[in-house]
Amino acid sequence: MVMRIVNVEMAEAWNGAEGEQWSRNAAHYEGATRLLWARFLSLVQVAPDTDVLDIGCGNGRSACDVAARASAGDVLAVDLSGPMLERARERAATAGLTNVRFERGDAQVYPFEAASRDLAISTFGVMFFSDPVAAFANIRSALRPGGRLAVLVWRDLAHNPWIRLVRDALAAGRDLPLPPEEGPGPLGLSKTDRVSEMLSQAGFADISFTGIEEPMDYGTDVDDAFEFASTTTAARGMLKDLDDRDRTDALARLRSALEAARTPDGVRIGSAAWLIRATNG
Repeated sequence: MVMRIVNVEMAEAWNGAEGEQWSRNAAHYEGATRLLWARFLSLVQVAPDTDVLDIGCGNGRSACDVAARASAGDVLAVDLSGPMLERARERAATAGLTNVRFERGDAQVYPFEAASRDLAISTFGVMFFSDPVAAFANIRSALRPGGRLAVLVWRDLAHNPWIRLVRDALAAGRDLPLPPEEGPGPLGLSKTDRVSEMLSQAGFADISFTGIEEPMDYGTDVDDAFEFASTTTAARGMLKDLDDRDRTDALARLRSALEAARTPDGVRIGSAAWLIRATNG
């Protein structure tokens, strides 16, 4: 089967340097959102016989955790990133999970088997579609009648100080752009009215939003958090145009900001997500 990709820009990033960086730093990225993911698992029921579709599965945490719960079901996990899918397959093999398979593909146009899934999930992987209505309609096509959608997406900037902390620390006097709240991007599904309209147009019903607030867990201590925060793709992008002096100053400000966020449980910065749920209407 020839793989069809319509989100070309995203595919190039996630199947290239960005995907490789996320794969190398899987433990840090997953550790950062572990409390949000734990809340998702506590709120979304996965029975042993559930057949699941995982959109934007990344390094495989979500797919493997759900496959362990859906022991008599089947999990199909899809992502654009070859490097992360390789790590995901290794993870499933190490865990001895035989009911999960990983496929590289664009969920907006992937030829899902119609009416084959009970539940479609995603952990911060559905905010980047070039045509979200078409993407969600395609995802819905994989669900059986009454099948469920349950996805985590970031709320707006005001509820996510972790985004502004890194940006402000590394700005070095520049007016850096913030992620847009419309269009592909990390905050692209933060507006509930807009998302409700999209999902309705895609054929979903019973749309609901549950706010989840948990801190981003940046590291066990300041050194650990700084190593992670200073080497993310976003941080490297903000640092690349600075001269040596400004770069040194910016990294010092970042370290100071992380120091201020230190708690007895590690370096933690406020974050908030929507758990969006809907049914195949």
